[in-house]
Amino acid sequence: MKRFLRNLVLAIFAVLAIFAGAIYWLQHFAPPPLPPDPLTGQIDHIFIEKSERRLTVFRQGKALRNYRISLGFEPIGDKFQEGDGKTPEGLFTINRRNPQSAYHLSLGIDYPQADDRARAQAAGVSPGGDIFIHGQPNDRFGMTAIPWDWTAGCIAVSDPTIQELWRITPDGATVEIRP
Repeated sequence: MKRFLRNLVLAIFAVLAIFAGAIYWLQHFAPPPLPPDPLTGQIDHIFIEKSERRLTVFRQGKALRNYRISLGFEPIGDKFQEGDGKTPEGLFTINRRNPQSAYHLSLGIDYPQADDRARAQAAGVSPGGDIFIHGQPNDRFGMTAIPWDWTAGCIAVSDPTIQELWRITPDGATVEIRP
């Protein structure tokens, strides 16, 4: 019995130490703050480089600002089916907004498209959907941002970033997602 209690206490301390370390790490490795000069006007294009974990906004072909991103939990490759954890690749359009998102704010892209649905149907699977550029979870317990690839296929940014994107991105803006 003493051995069991000792092992139980050690296990509890180990879990607490891991949890405390994770909280410390997450709180101290926040995304960089936005530059002090907020972007004004509207953008017309968002370019996402998955391998670089970078989102760049453009107006009339001119790059205005870069942001750090997180992707789906299986970031390599194009989205094929619901639940695969991949972020889709290709050319899309911002087609909806959700101010009541579980992830602060979110901008929806028009995935799946016809070719995505046809490819998935031929394989007998669902292509998935509800792909967004969004902020951090509303219930993240004080963490500034989750710094690893964690979404189900969406593009996650910091809350200050999604607030800026929300303000400058009109419906109809193009979104290009590349490997």
